[in-house]
Amino acid sequence: MTGVTKAFAGVPALRGASIDVRPGEVHGLVGENGAGKSTLIKILAGIYERDGGTVVIGGTDAGRLTPADAHAAGIRFVHQELQLVPDMTVAENVWLGNEQSAGGVLRGRAMKARVTEVLHDVLGIRLSPTRLVRDLGPAERKLVQVARALVDDDTRLIVFDEPTAPLASAEAEQLLGIIGRLRERGISSLYISHYLGEVTRICDRVTILRGGVDVGRIEGVGPDSGREMVRLMIGREIDDLYPPRRSVATTEPVLRARGLRVGAVVHGVDLDVRPGEILGLTGLLGSGASELAEALVGLHRHAGDLSLLGRRFRPSSPAAALEAGVVLVPRDRRHDGVVLDFSTQRNLTLSTLAEGTRAGLLDDAASRTRAEGLAERLDIRPRDTSVQTRLLSGGNQQKVVLGRSLAAGARVIVLDEPTVGVDIGAKQEIYRLLAELAASGTAVVIVSTDPAEVLGLSDRVVVLERGRVAHEVTTDGLTLEHLSALVTGSAGGSTADAAAPERTEGDAA
Repeated sequence: MTGVTKAFAGVPALRGASIDVRPGEVHGLVGENGAGKSTLIKILAGIYERDGGTVVIGGTDAGRLTPADAHAAGIRFVHQELQLVPDMTVAENVWLGNEQSAGGVLRGRAMKARVTEVLHDVLGIRLSPTRLVRDLGPAERKLVQVARALVDDDTRLIVFDEPTAPLASAEAEQLLGIIGRLRERGISSLYISHYLGEVTRICDRVTILRGGVDVGRIEGVGPDSGREMVRLMIGREIDDLYPPRRSVATTEPVLRARGLRVGAVVHGVDLDVRPGEILGLTGLLGSGASELAEALVGLHRHAGDLSLLGRRFRPSSPAAALEAGVVLVPRDRRHDGVVLDFSTQRNLTLSTLAEGTRAGLLDDAASRTRAEGLAERLDIRPRDTSVQTRLLSGGNQQKVVLGRSLAAGARVIVLDEPTVGVDIGAKQEIYRLLAELAASGTAVVIVSTDPAEVLGLSDRVVVLERGRVAHEVTTDGLTLEHLSALVTGSAGGSTADAAAPERTEGDAA
């Protein structure tokens, strides 16, 4: 793809972007949200028609590319959103829209055999083609998407769009290993991800987009390439992704849990959350960290004791928790965090509608003033708060969710995977905001499976294992290697099945 241009309603999305993918290589495509990655890929898929530039596939000018042309050229896509039918089998989903027949009769046995071959021989996984997709976990569903891309013999290039976003660390490792297997078979991959650590590990070369144009290409990608990627992505040096660590005074907890149990997932957890601190909750898939966080705001029924400011706290719903000053920023912001069809203004002020009324009627001017103030403080772009929220980038949508929490004046903010699918520049801004909230006395609880994020932000870390507290440590002097070892259980001394958590050197008081 050379010199590709595309504009929407006169607004340029691509300004002459170029990228080339060689046979059998894994090529990374990175850039902040709004850099033009999605537009470029949709042009390659034949969904958008380019305004200018050329697309050459296998040495042939593709001309006006259609989805059928892209498929015929051997280009396949593994999208971020799962495009599977839950009540159909693995084999049926793999062949969906591409079914094989003879004499008008489906070749069910042959299709099933081919799916088994792809799963077992190509991907190296044991997954029955007759299982229903609704019974699969997130990682298995993602692999079904990959199998769909490989079921034809003529696949030449697979485009992976944020493939590990819904996966835990171990599951992501499995997928990265499979991409390596595809490279050995001569199949090219175009790998799009905000997880730069994955990009530096799996990719041979990387193209960086900024403002709709390719601003750099890194050959021979290695562990030290991440900093250069970030510099090219945001157009400036980035000295510290995480804000400077502050000293936090030991005070009485604002929120306390004792013997908290949530169904069969969380078992007798004790937890203290103090004003002005950032507490990290982390663990492997199935650790119970997300369920614990959701129980704190009334999303799950629980047993055990919760107290807020020394008083019994038993929220019946997130609305009740919000009224008491405890708010959740959910993991899936598009479905649970914002109303996509609402304006930015309306989303920012949803939790404070009562404050924007006059004589029982909504005061739009007051609501707009509050929303514009929040948009300026959080640097939400575009600044026009009348814009529909679905048109904002992922990072700016997350800022809207955070802004609503600010407007509510919460004492405790619980964030579940706050930067999933967010570009590096927006991550830095979100981290800065969370540090400011903590500095102002707000208690911040972060659930994250990214050890670097947990270490970089938190004052104290609680590691959960199978629904129990396995370790509780302060981050003063803690290394990424040690934290990763605690999370994976390779450090030894796990107390997930014991009565009290292990406290290692530098533990919280």
